[in-house]
Amino acid sequence: MAIFLTKDSKVIVQGITGGEGSKHTARMLAAGTDVVGGVNARKAGTTVEHKDADGNTVELPVFGSVAEAIEKTGADVSVAFVPPAFTKDAVIEAIDAEIGLLVIITEGVPVQDSAEFWAYAQGKKTRIIGPNCPGIITPGEALAGITPANIAGSGPIGLVSKSGTLTYQMMFELRDYGFTTAIGIGGDPIIGTTHIDALEAFEADPDTKAIVMIGEIGGDAEEKAAAYIQAHVTKPVVGYVAGFTAPEGKTMGHAGAIVSDGAGTAQGKKEALEAAGVKVGKTPSETAALMREILKNLV
Repeated sequence: MAIFLTKDSKVIVQGITGGEGSKHTARMLAAGTDVVGGVNARKAGTTVEHKDADGNTVELPVFGSVAEAIEKTGADVSVAFVPPAFTKDAVIEAIDAEIGLLVIITEGVPVQDSAEFWAYAQGKKTRIIGPNCPGIITPGEALAGITPANIAGSGPIGLVSKSGTLTYQMMFELRDYGFTTAIGIGGDPIIGTTHIDALEAFEADPDTKAIVMIGEIGGDAEEKAAAYIQAHVTKPVVGYVAGFTAPEGKTMGHAGAIVSDGAGTAQGKKEALEAAGVKVGKTPSETAALMREILKNLV
């Protein structure tokens, strides 16, 4: 089992002919993902050549639109490697085509653009992950994004993280157990899929036995997630909050990681999570050790 992405997912890449799109299409294929084509309106009708997981050469068609790609291939997932200035148009195109899952890797998308396409997506069929995120991986089945596929195999842990690099570190730390699905949701002020969305899906997934949630300073997403965990999550959750040493008023890394007027601090988030019964590590390694203890005691 997995959430949002499985071995049966058919993936297209918006921006497949660009440098990043091409590089990560190759990596997704090597991870076993069923990449079925890409989109670039200026190069419609051409093909791009890559190797699949078995080393065989595959020719992937390039389509003029997401709608055409879905019609011709049955794609249900799109991964967008599109420059920030064009991301909003690419996202709206994917939403209009009713793609089931859209993973937006692009960093530096203007917040107003994110607000507009987030609002546009409400009530429609497309789940958005990102922007400014590493995407989603179901180890051994499929990768939609840029997460290295060889860090960890499949196992009983669900992982949701604001940070890409901490996603990778936590997967590596717990590689002896493995993951059902790991999602990097991105650290921008406005994102599609939230901690709560992932927690709800992991709670419903019978193969996910425990959950790691990684947050960071800024905003109130972690406090909202803590309240959700207390009310709705029965599985054990461990957490980590990045940014304990961040100075107030200074943006740290992600556009959303800024503490102002005492709100959004790592300590406040840690306290909210602990009040909801979440064990919170002081470091990623300590968080992994907490998860290891929980898994040892699970029957």
